[in-house]
Amino acid sequence: MKIDPQSSADLSAQIASAIRDEIIAGRLIVDQRLPSEAELADHFDVSRPTVREALKRLAAQSLIRTQRGASGGAFVNRISFEEAYAQQITTSTLLLSMNAVSFETACEARFALERACAPLSAARRSADHLAAMRAEVHRQAQPGLTDEAFCASDVAFHRALVDGAGNPVLSYQLAGAVEAMQPLMNMITFTARDRARIVALHGQIADAAEAADGPAINSGLNALEAETLHLAQGLFARKSTRPA
Repeated sequence: MKIDPQSSADLSAQIASAIRDEIIAGRLIVDQRLPSEAELADHFDVSRPTVREALKRLAAQSLIRTQRGASGGAFVNRISFEEAYAQQITTSTLLLSMNAVSFETACEARFALERACAPLSAARRSADHLAAMRAEVHRQAQPGLTDEAFCASDVAFHRALVDGAGNPVLSYQLAGAVEAMQPLMNMITFTARDRARIVALHGQIADAAEAADGPAINSGLNALEAETLHLAQGLFARKSTRPA
């Protein structure tokens, strides 16, 4: 493990990156104890506080865990897909907010990714996934539901459809698409959307999932994409014609 003391990059960040690379390469394995702070400080020729900051960075990424006591120390952590969802969602949200990604581009990516799950969801969805989708359709149809609650239910519906594919790698990759992009789309279109139309399309998708009909799921997703784009384009057009 090496760092470049002449680099302008923060030393603790370099150390964290070097250790992370060792974990990714498999040279540091799950549950293996890392060298002590003193040993790492000697190895990298830095102060212990610098090492401590590097370990905090790794812990924040769930790459290591710390234990106290005589047998304690820092250990390589086993990351679950579920534990990594939050980081994926945060990264996707930041990318969308910090870069000039058009609504159309985000919408295209979000639905293209979800359509990839349709055939697998049709074949593998469980009774629990179906029940979750049905529950959200019922919730969305309630007349007193707030916009915020409707948005949360919308995300939960699509989360159940994606998870129905039974593939944790896909679920992880789609966490950002569903839980970062979907709220963005809802935030832009909620003032103009027809809830009854969305609920009806969600019902069709749930029916298709229950019938194990992948093409029908995709048909419903296509209709949702078209509805979302139509609403957004109408809103953007109206905003552009308003007097300054």
